[in-house]
Amino acid sequence: MRRHLKSKHPTVHLQEDRQDFQNHTSTPVAQTTSAMTSLASNSTSATTTTSNSTNTSGQEQPPIKRQRQTCMGGFVSRPMMPLQQSKIDQSLVTMIATDFQPFSIVDDRGFREYTKALNPSYVLPSRPTISQQMIPHLFNKVKTDLLEKIKAAPAVCLTTDCWTSNTTTGYMSVTCHYVNDFKLESNLLDCFEVNEHHTAENLAKELRSIATEWGISGKIVACVTDSAANIKKAVSDVLHWNHLRCFAHILNLIVRYGIQQKQIEEIIQKVKGITEYTRRSTVASAKLREVQLQMGQPQLRLKQDIATRWNSTYYMLRRIIEVKEPLISTLAIVNPQLPALSLEEWEIINEACEVLQPFEEVTVELSSERFVTGSKAILMARGLQRATAHWQRNSSTHQPVREMTNILMAELHKRFGGIEQVNVLAEAALLDPRFKKHAFIHEKHAENAVTRVVDKVAAASRVARPPPIATPSTEEGEDEPPSIPPTDTVPLVWADFEERVTSLRPGTQNPITEATLEVKGFLSEQLIPRTADPLEWWRSRALVFKNTCAVMKTRLCVVATSVPSERIFSKTGQIITDRRNRLSPGKVRELVFLNANL
Repeated sequence: MRRHLKSKHPTVHLQEDRQDFQNHTSTPVAQTTSAMTSLASNSTSATTTTSNSTNTSGQEQPPIKRQRQTCMGGFVSRPMMPLQQSKIDQSLVTMIATDFQPFSIVDDRGFREYTKALNPSYVLPSRPTISQQMIPHLFNKVKTDLLEKIKAAPAVCLTTDCWTSNTTTGYMSVTCHYVNDFKLESNLLDCFEVNEHHTAENLAKELRSIATEWGISGKIVACVTDSAANIKKAVSDVLHWNHLRCFAHILNLIVRYGIQQKQIEEIIQKVKGITEYTRRSTVASAKLREVQLQMGQPQLRLKQDIATRWNSTYYMLRRIIEVKEPLISTLAIVNPQLPALSLEEWEIINEACEVLQPFEEVTVELSSERFVTGSKAILMARGLQRATAHWQRNSSTHQPVREMTNILMAELHKRFGGIEQVNVLAEAALLDPRFKKHAFIHEKHAENAVTRVVDKVAAASRVARPPPIATPSTEEGEDEPPSIPPTDTVPLVWADFEERVTSLRPGTQNPITEATLEVKGFLSEQLIPRTADPLEWWRSRALVFKNTCAVMKTRLCVVATSVPSERIFSKTGQIITDRRNRLSPGKVRELVFLNANL
């Protein structure tokens, strides 16, 4: 009956009262049946039913809610499945490694409450569990995966550098760069503590150990470091690897020599004094922001330079030019006891920044890890020489700027004069479809690079060539290919053609001839735009220039600077903080490795 009323008479509201139901259980069934029948037969019975369900006072009684049976889930939260717990643990450890979070974050009250709000069933692991079990497990897993990936690389380029933390612990980092699936990959191999003296022998021992551990001893085409004598000797004389000087470090030395011109250095000292005062004084910094706001200029802070980085000095000078007018007004109001910059000195700063701007642009472009940089080194060196020569021809009216420009030009010739004769960089430039021979000024150096590349392509062709099928003649020690049928079996009209093309058929050329034709074919292709990705171009031509492509992977993996290793120490400095100064060097090694490779 209830189903019938709900489907046929939806306007009829049935209300159940357990107590009334119990009181009416003694009523005859016929009476109940007749009452229900009268409700079903009368379309206006909704009002009658409602009136019958009210008590004698005329008030409608609220419906009685059915009580649900209680269960244990209402009192105890259901435990999380082990698979889900493990997945969240993995995400937690990854977050700690990538965001430089301390292990004690799991004990912080706010973080625990936040985690509980997200999922009350999740149980946070303890600090010892994270430090002693979860981090080492993730470290081993990532390292194993990376080992397999690097073993498949045809060639690698290494960078290395050393650093001392604020806890006076010495560290050494080694990064690896290689071409994988026509993309430039960069990974950190290790960042470890160095307790011994930084002699060439000790550094070479550490580098050899890492190369052996990662299985790349026979794949290293270059190792890029700074110009320190100990690491140069370790790489070149002890390990006999191909050593490349960091392009950025060379630029740093060149510019440092240039800005040591007496008057330029005096101006820099004045700017440093103004910058230090403005950044240290709350009154001066507040007044500078106020004046900038009044003049409608962006609120910019002055930048402090760092003694070991020339570009920080450039940024300091550039910023003081940008805030010149607000700064002059601020200093006039605050009236500090500082030597002021004259009008001529402001002009010298502006011209010096224009001269140094190309050096900063080259430093930024060659410090990238995601793009090919080694093939640009020759072009960037020549470009800096041309830019500096331009300022020499259009000499400044200020003597300090002219002297600085002359010093920069002399240093560029001294340090980059023979860069086209650096074999690895020359071959990388030649195999870059953006540059090829046009990267060279001297035709002789370009031809020498072509000769070396042809030899390498021929060697790659011999390796890739399948072994000859055993025949009676080869079994007797003859390695020559089957002889060409005599010309008397060829029709006379085809004899001249056969003589001219016989040496061009596959299997009849020697590897040098094949390599020469392949390299010439590559060089005859049109140049691609300077902003295009050379590795993507090689992806589309890999089958056409197969052996040349194999050689390309050993050259375009070369990076121009050791900045990737220096960046590792920037991250390490964020890990070894005042809150985490008790981390052991082994734990720092694991965290830095995970942060760089996750």
